[in-house]
Amino acid sequence: MDGASHEAWPVPRLARVSGVSQAHFARSFKEAFGIPPHRYLLTRRIERATALLRDTDLPITEIAFETGWNSLGTFGRTFHDITGQSPQALRARAKATPHQRERVPGCYLSAAHRPGLTIAVSEKRRREADASPTFPTGGLKRQF
Repeated sequence: MDGASHEAWPVPRLARVSGVSQAHFARSFKEAFGIPPHRYLLTRRIERATALLRDTDLPITEIAFETGWNSLGTFGRTFHDITGQSPQALRARAKATPHQRERVPGCYLSAAHRPGLTIAVSEKRRREADASPTFPTGGLKRQF
């Protein structure tokens, strides 16, 4: 997954490559990395996109497709959900801030810029929506 994060890596493919059942692979992966395979893949894609935005002048659309996204809209929305800023804003901020990355080993840079995906993006959106101000509902409360 690290070497080809732009490819689709569904659990059945990962399990087949690993030579184990899907359930065993998913359980073992989460135990080893602390997050499910899909979230791990999202992390790698966002890391790669962030590096390309910061270090190249490639168009954002090209970066989206090169890092495995099928839709520019999905890329932008997911990127913003994870990093808290749009790809364009991240690029502008990175260009405005001079860095001396050559003095820092690449593995430290990757770890420092790794997005923390401890919860699913959809769960993060739901929590933010629940925390936003709501309009009066005539005394009715939502129950889950």
